Amino acid sequence: MSKRPTARDRMLLSAVTLFRERGVDATSLADVVAHADAPRGSIYHHFPGGKSQLAEEATHRAGGLMGSLISESLSNKGPVETLVLIIDLFRRELVETDFSSGCPVAAGALSSGECPTAKDAAGEAFSSWEATIAASLWQHGVRMSRAQSVATMSISAIEGALVLSRAQRSTQALDRVAAELVAMAEDVLADATSTGRRADAPDR
Repeated sequence: MSKRPTARDRMLLSAVTLFRERGVDATSLADVVAHADAPRGSIYHHFPGGKSQLAEEATHRAGGLMGSLISESLSNKGPVETLVLIIDLFRRELVETDFSSGCPVAAGALSSGECPTAKDAAGEAFSSWEATIAASLWQHGVRMSRAQSVATMSISAIEGALVLSRAQRSTQALDRVAAELVAMAEDVLADATSTGRRADAPDR
């Protein structure tokens, strides 16, 4: 029997949902409490640091969930299918929310000085995603310097395509990025297979 989410968990999940739709700055604590159907005044009990703490933890939560999904997919399916999976998840979220929902980690990165730790949490999440993808590419024979560049390009392209897709109210940008990233990843992996060796090692 699954455990019922606590009020704190509900507020974190609501924060993630609202931040990805409105951004951190445009979301108030009252909005989060109402969305989570939590008792009034409970937010400072669970988040004594106020909005800054909530934004930081929500960004960490979102980044960690995506990071776990990326790691699992890389282990089971490899880099190419994982890139497709990431884009498919964001595409589905866009369509289901009528193009109102973006990436909650990006929302943390774009928050104002009111929530500086959310920016830090976003930076850590993006770096973790990049490192995980790069490590997988390296394990498939790609030089680490090249693997890191491909990982950074992939995350940057996906996040940028999300912005375009929301503004244009179309998945066209994501679709085009998906095609290019898949082609690039396949070429990089094919080249690694043909050379049969790595020129460098992962960072320690």
